[in-house]
Amino acid sequence: MKISANLIKTGNVLKHKEKMLEVLNTSIIKPGKGGAFIQVEMKDIKSGVKFNERWRTSEYVEKITVNEIEVTFLFFENNNFTVMNNQNFEQMTYSSELISGKEKLLEDGMKIILELVDSKVTKVKFPKNVKVEIASADAVVKGQTASSSFKNAITTNQLKILVPPHIKEGDKILISSDTLDYVEKAKD
Repeated sequence: MKISANLIKTGNVLKHKEKMLEVLNTSIIKPGKGGAFIQVEMKDIKSGVKFNERWRTSEYVEKITVNEIEVTFLFFENNNFTVMNNQNFEQMTYSSELISGKEKLLEDGMKIILELVDSKVTKVKFPKNVKVEIASADAVVKGQTASSSFKNAITTNQLKILVPPHIKEGDKILISSDTLDYVEKAKD
């Protein structure tokens, strides 16, 4: 589907120079002289290589339709993870390369979203925040009351994170699935 370049949004998938590209960032630039153009930072879905492209806002680009399927995580086996489609209960297995670096966030029964382009999974989306339990946390240093002070902690699923001084062993907290940073103490 052709769209005007000024309608490109972060998260879109474009077909450009025979490649499937995920849009990471966009900025419209209006020079003092001449027409406006859009600067787009993209990542090749297959190779992961990032690059920038510039289009006039009046030009057209090919946008690819991305389908999303909500699935439930079941288990890891070898270097693969298995999920169940929530619509038809079909089990599917994918390479753990799709979630590299975030394997420890997955828990049995967690709902995640698979993004498909041309029937091929290109991205796994986690919930924005994930609840984890603190297995151990450093002791608070007396007199260290600065609001920006954080201490080391390890979660029950072996993630090493920084948490505020009031968090202790056994507490449940929310962390960002994108950055793995502390967000807040869980409300339950």
